[in-house]
Amino acid sequence: MRYGTGVTLVITAAVMWSAMGLSIRMIEAAGTWQVLFWRSLGMIPVLLAFIAWRSGGQLLARMRAAGLDGAAGGLGLVMAFGGAIFAIQTTTIANAVFLFAAAPFFAAILGWLILREPVRPATRVALAVAVLGMAVMVREGLAIGALAGNVAALLSALGFAIFTVSLRRGLLRDMMPSVVMGAGFAALVALAIMAAQGQTPAASARDIAISLAMGAGLLACGLMLYTMGSRVVPAAELTLLSLIEVILAPVWVFLLLGETASAGTFLGGGLVLVAIAGNALSGAVEARRYRRVIRPEGREGAPSPTVIPALAGAPGSPRGMPDPTSLGDRRQ
Repeated sequence: MRYGTGVTLVITAAVMWSAMGLSIRMIEAAGTWQVLFWRSLGMIPVLLAFIAWRSGGQLLARMRAAGLDGAAGGLGLVMAFGGAIFAIQTTTIANAVFLFAAAPFFAAILGWLILREPVRPATRVALAVAVLGMAVMVREGLAIGALAGNVAALLSALGFAIFTVSLRRGLLRDMMPSVVMGAGFAALVALAIMAAQGQTPAASARDIAISLAMGAGLLACGLMLYTMGSRVVPAAELTLLSLIEVILAPVWVFLLLGETASAGTFLGGGLVLVAIAGNALSGAVEARRYRRVIRPEGREGAPSPTVIPALAGAPGSPRGMPDPTSLGDRRQ
C-alpha cells in the first residue's frame, strides 16, 4: 500500500467517526444501554469477518491469542463505550469529544504506574496543558448543569486508557480481537443493567437501525480503514490526522442541528488539541533522532514513545490508543 492511500484511509476513518455524535443525537427515545446493546451487536459480525479475512481464516487462533490481557482490554471498552454514549446524550458534542481526546494522556499515566514505561518530558508538558483544558471544560459543565456528562466523558477516556495498557501489558499487536470482546461484554452488560432496571432492549425500528448502522458502519468500518492505513502512516502523523474527528464532530451537529458550545468549551478543547498536536510533533522529532542512532549490534534505536489515537473520539469511536509498537518494547 502506498503512503497516499494510507493517509486517505485514515482520513476517511476519522471523518466516519466524527459522525458518531450526530448519529446519537438522531436517536429519538432509546436510552444509553439500549443504544449500547444494539450498536455492539452491529459491530461484532463485521469485525469478526475482518479478522477472519486478514488472518487467512485463522479467526479462532487470533481470538485465543488475545488471552486474558485482551479480555481485560475488552472490559475497559465497556466503560469506554457506555460512558461515551451517556456523555453524548447529556452534554454537548464539543465537550464530549474534546474530553475523549484526552485518552492518550490517561494511557501515559497508567502505563507509567502499571508498566513502568517512561513518560517523555514533552509528554509531561503536554499532559499539564491537557489537564488545564479538561479542568476548564469540567468547570464549564458544572456551570451549565452538564457535570454528569463531562464526568462520563472522562470515564470513557479512562476506559480507553485501560484498554490501551492491557494491550501493552500483553504485547498484543492486533487490537481487533480485544475490540470484539469489548463489544460482546458491552452487549452483555447492557442486557444485565436493563434487566436490573426492568427494561428490555426493545426500541423503535428507527433507533435500532441507527444503532446498528453506527456499530457496523461508522465504528467497525472506520476501524478497518484505520487499521489498514496505519500500516504505512507514521504514528505521529496518525495522531494529527485523527484530530479531524474531534474538529468535525461539533461541526456536523452545528450545521445540521444548530447545536453550539460555549467559549469555555472551545478554550478548554483547544488546549487539549494543542497538547495532543504538540506531543505528536515532538514525538516525530525524537523518532527522527532515534533513527540516526545505530546501536553497536547494528540495530536502529528504539522508536519514540509517541501516542496515537485508535480507539476513542466521537461517542465510542476509536481514539486514544497508543500504537503498541511506538511506546518502546518492554522486552528490550
